[in-house]
Amino acid sequence: MRRKALAIMMIVFASGFSPLLLADSSTRAEVVDEQTIDIRTREIAKTLRCTVCQTESIWESGAELAREMRAVIRERVAQGESDDEIRAYFLSRYGDYILLEPRKRGLNWLIWAGPFLLLAGGGIVLLRTINRWVAQTPSLSSSEESAPLDEHSRQRIDKELRSLER
Repeated sequence: MRRKALAIMMIVFASGFSPLLLADSSTRAEVVDEQTIDIRTREIAKTLRCTVCQTESIWESGAELAREMRAVIRERVAQGESDDEIRAYFLSRYGDYILLEPRKRGLNWLIWAGPFLLLAGGGIVLLRTINRWVAQTPSLSSSEESAPLDEHSRQRIDKELRSLER
């Protein structure tokens, strides 16, 4: 009899706490899912440009449009869309301008390579100009002597040196 009573009490006790145990684990799962959604939202938002601020990502921007765009990203992440699908959605609405880092294809290669090409071209022009200047400059060889100073120049130099000594 005691064993039956003990077994019944254990069943009642276990059944009374099992919903609480299940609720606790599902709450943790929801918190983890919310954190995952927040992290993915942040990472996607950091790659998209705010069309109001133009120099900030929509994650950093405080503009109303940026807040709305973050909400759209969060909603689409929660629906299970991939990062590329979400970026494709914004690309279809705003074009390549929405990306903070332009794609490396087509004419965008000029954006990536242009500064380096200009730097190399400028270096070549500078080198050629310096070489031309050096070639045009007459050089004095050791056998050639400069012309001696005339008397007027010598007097002028002496006068200037005396004025500096005072």
